[in-house]
This record gives sequence, C-alpha cells and structure tokens, in this order.
Amino acid sequence: MIKHHPQQELLVSHANGNLPLSMAIAISAHCHLCETCREQLALFTEQAANLALNPDGGHAANDTGEELMHREYVEVQHSGDNQESALDIDAMMAQIMAQPAATNVPNNAPIDVDIKQQHYTVPSVFRQHLARPWQILGKVSRMRFDVDETNTRASLLHIDAQGEIPQHTHKGYELTLLLAGEFSDLNGDYVPGDFIVLDGQHHHSPKTINGCLCYTVLDAPLHFTKGLSKLLNPIGELIY
Repeated sequence: MIKHHPQQELLVSHANGNLPLSMAIAISAHCHLCETCREQLALFTEQAANLALNPDGGHAANDTGEELMHREYVEVQHSGDNQESALDIDAMMAQIMAQPAATNVPNNAPIDVDIKQQHYTVPSVFRQHLARPWQILGKVSRMRFDVDETNTRASLLHIDAQGEIPQHTHKGYELTLLLAGEFSDLNGDYVPGDFIVLDGQHHHSPKTINGCLCYTVLDAPLHFTKGLSKLLNPIGELIY
C-alpha cells in the first residue's frame, strides 16, 4: 500500500500547469500508480478549468444592488455584440466539426523498460524521455532525462538486487518515486508509487533485496557521509 504521497500544493500546481517538467513528470507518474491522488488531481483539474473558463463567476454573489444593476445595464448594451460573437463561435465550431477526424490518438498505454536483463513497465509519461543510454556504475544504473532546468537532474535510476546507495544527505532536495520493485532505508520500507522527498535534514542509505526502478529528481549534489564514498564529494557537481 502506498504510504507516501505528494503534498496537495503540488497536485494543485500540476492541475494549473505551474510545475517544472521534472516535477510534472513525477506527479503524472505517481497519479498513474495512485488512485487516491489521481482522483484528487482530476478534481483540481476540473476546478482549474472552471476558473479559466469563468474567471468572474465567483464575483456575482458578492455584488451590491447598484453593482448588479450596472452589470445588467452593460450586458444589455452589449447583447447585440454578444449575439454576433455567438454566431461567430457557432460558425467556427461548425468549421471545426467539418474537419476529418484526427488519426493520431495519444498513446497512454504503459511503456516497457529493459535494463540488465530486467523488464519493467512504467507509466506512459516517460515515453518521450527514454532515448538516452544507460550509465552503469556497479549495481547502480542511471538514464538521465533532458528537462532543460538549471541545476536540476531528472533520471531513471535502477539498483540491482542486493544493491545499495552509500549513506548520504542532500545539499538541496531529492525526490524519489519508486516505480517498480522495493527498497528500504532508515525511514522505512517503500513500495511502487511511494513519493519520497528528502532534504539536508535527512541521512539515508537506500538498499534493495530484489532490485528496484525509480524516477529521481535532484537540484544539488548528494553529500556522502560515511566510508570511502566520501571521496566522491569533491566531484559531486559532476556525478549527481
């Protein structure tokens, strides 16, 4: 059962189209895996659409009598223009409906990912980002995405069975969305769909028994805190 979800503010921002690409991918993928957040996002999207189509709808109930009369007067004065606009819209819609049906239907089916003889199925939001090669370092493999965001790195991260990321903390934030498999750290055990956001207040060393595939977003290098892995800190800017 999914225990870790994005904050509601992220869902609202996603519904309004205000998130950067790296985080929008994460929210879309999580909602594909989580029915609860998918239903909330649908509600927020409907609210955003209603507000966009009727931005003044919320003011009418608060109008004074004088303001209401003025509004009605303006509406009467422009009723002729409105009728002409309605005719224009009707003509435009008729022209649109006369066009041949679109043949390119968006493919929302999940997509397959293969790495080290392991096969995974991931949400369709990753479809256009899987063109780059895997970078492999021992039991850890990474496919970086091109999200064109300053200092932000978005990647698919695969950890082989019995693999582990050395203990570290974060100079910025780290988002991990578990897509398949399992992993655990000092904070608990995680299942597909878990949406985990950590920062400099957290130390952890994720490890997996059977292997896992994650989507990760970082806006600063990791800072390794234990053992020989601390030798990587001076080149952290190059490898995160």
